[in-house]
Amino acid sequence: MKNMTVQNIAFACKGTLSGNEKSGREASCVVIDSRKMEEDGIFIATKGERVDGHDFIAQVAEKGALAVVCEKVPENCKVPYILVKDSFKALCDIAEFYRKQLTIPVVGITGSVGKTSTKEMIASVLSEGFKVLKTEGNFNNEIGLPLTVLRIRPEHEVAVLEMGISDFGEMHRLSQIARPDICVMTNIGQCHLENLGTREGILKAKSEIFDFMNPEGHILVNGDDDMLCKVKAKGNSRLLHFGLNPSNEIFASGVMNKGLLGSEAVVHMDLEVFPIEIPLPGGHMVYNALAAATVGSCLGLSREQIQKGIAAVSAVGGRSHVISLSQYTVIDDCYNANPVSMKAAIDLLDMAIGRKVAVLGDMFELGEHENEMHGEVGAYAAQKGIDVIVCVGKLSSHMYEAAKQQSGKAYYFETRDEMIQELAGILQPGDSILVKASHGMQFEKVVEYLMQ
Repeated sequence: MKNMTVQNIAFACKGTLSGNEKSGREASCVVIDSRKMEEDGIFIATKGERVDGHDFIAQVAEKGALAVVCEKVPENCKVPYILVKDSFKALCDIAEFYRKQLTIPVVGITGSVGKTSTKEMIASVLSEGFKVLKTEGNFNNEIGLPLTVLRIRPEHEVAVLEMGISDFGEMHRLSQIARPDICVMTNIGQCHLENLGTREGILKAKSEIFDFMNPEGHILVNGDDDMLCKVKAKGNSRLLHFGLNPSNEIFASGVMNKGLLGSEAVVHMDLEVFPIEIPLPGGHMVYNALAAATVGSCLGLSREQIQKGIAAVSAVGGRSHVISLSQYTVIDDCYNANPVSMKAAIDLLDMAIGRKVAVLGDMFELGEHENEMHGEVGAYAAQKGIDVIVCVGKLSSHMYEAAKQQSGKAYYFETRDEMIQELAGILQPGDSILVKASHGMQFEKVVEYLMQ
């Protein structure tokens, strides 16, 4: 890892280095999980709710660790150690230092809904011309983002980073680590209202992504979003809008919905007009494809590379992932949920042929209006004509009541496990089933049950 010597790492995290016999050697990796330790790696001992990384210092030393970063003096430590006040802060500081050593372009992605699917689309397009490192899983916060930055290696030519927050100041700190050259903003919805108050507050918090961006970089926003269309360029950055409205610099026309098979559209960009095939279902995927096409253009890819990359994208488990089973078609969208993404998922289910079943659970972190927002989702599902609406969780009782008032066929269960016990009696062969809730509801267990 470039310039990542023990001495430099100690300087970066303002730690006290004890033992300097290896201080001039570069680290092979930086990890907080002892199981991922490699020869000459740096281990950062962090304290979690269940596990204290300090208990594994001797183990990583046996594996050939170059040094460890820790909050207390380790006993009988056989490798150099760097003493710090806060290991998690040290992780961020070390990642920031490493990012400054790199010259590859970094794409940062934020927004209320669709960050992960947009990240996957952008990475798929860029992979047609570059060796890409992208955020894996849910590594988009103040622990996951620095760990992702620290995975960048000399062979990587571009990094695509998902950046998720729930409060003010978080994006500022993430931006300080990522220092994006291209900032992509998908939309401003209603998630994290509990901390951010209003959509204006959400926009303000997410706009902190610009705080440490390349002043000569690009800002790419969904120009159809009523909040994002107000975003201004920062410094000498170039601001570009994408969307369905022809007033955007990059827009799509002729969108053809192919149901759960995806969609087709025609992209208008930089005097070029070309068709695209989007293999993932949902109208929001057109926006994701436009964002990816815009990023690809900014980094010099050809229209053929952009077309091929969009056509090659695949779904991530838990996010609008269509699973064809012998008896059912399952839309696995159980990773997370808020009112905007719930309604988008219901719209996707509405595209299915045959009987449509929505298995919906609680949405968390919505603030004081959470009851009304759950009710809105239940009413929306009933108004869309979803055949069966299954509501799960204490908050979803409001979803159930609203669905019943709209004369929808609805069921209510207080817990996920109670619902699973009764689900077989509700479903019929040939059903298309949407499974969606906030991550804390663990609805992946519902998908696992359906796949048995």
